[in-house]
Amino acid sequence: MEAIKVESLTRKFNGLVAVDAISFSVEQGEVFGFLGPNGAGKTTTINMLCTLLKPTSGVARVGCCDITKEPNKVRREIGIIFQDPSLDDRLTADDNLRFHGYLYHMNKDVIERRIPEVLELVELSERRKEIVKRFSGGMKRRLEIARGLMHCPKILFLDEPTIGLDPQTRAHIWDYVLKMRKESGLTIFMTTHYMQEAEVCDRIAIIDHGKIVALDTPAKLKETNGESTLEAVFLKLTGRQIRQQAGESAWTQWMRRP
Repeated sequence: MEAIKVESLTRKFNGLVAVDAISFSVEQGEVFGFLGPNGAGKTTTINMLCTLLKPTSGVARVGCCDITKEPNKVRREIGIIFQDPSLDDRLTADDNLRFHGYLYHMNKDVIERRIPEVLELVELSERRKEIVKRFSGGMKRRLEIARGLMHCPKILFLDEPTIGLDPQTRAHIWDYVLKMRKESGLTIFMTTHYMQEAEVCDRIAIIDHGKIVALDTPAKLKETNGESTLEAVFLKLTGRQIRQQAGESAWTQWMRRP
């Protein structure tokens, strides 16, 4: 069963084609990697799938809902871990999660039941009453994951989920995410610049200049391109030229959503 279905999805900005008629699907329960250089179109694609941006043309369904015609239904189906920090560090961990529950119109009793469940998952139960400003970077990232899972999404979008974290914290975060996938059949759509992380994906799509240039399992991508590592495959397909970051942050667009 398909959790995400994309057909000829296109997004233009003042005549510039940021995403160029891409098509792909993601199976339910799959860990799907979406990789590309800065400015290649991956964040724009995620923003469309999460209903932060409207496509110029093409169609996409997320959790059986049309992203253009049923944006509110899509938002209830998904959880998002943004690349940029998005917690209120003046609030406690509890209050950040509680506020998220209110935004999703969760029943108060369900909110109070879910808070200890997701905090236990990310090993923050003992810090639930503490102001987030006092948390380390890794603790904040774990809390963001807890918040993204708060409303029991069917699909979790991870945009650079472990950027800037030490290897130990990155390993723990992936333990949490993959545990959720195993226990609940969670579908995971992720971007990362850490090629070692990309190895956990069932399949990977590589996007460059708005077009998908490869899509297959990590093993097949390496075999097809005659390379021993994903990093070598990535550089072979997208080149070695340094790219500039394009566009505004996903969090800014989320706050501006209609």
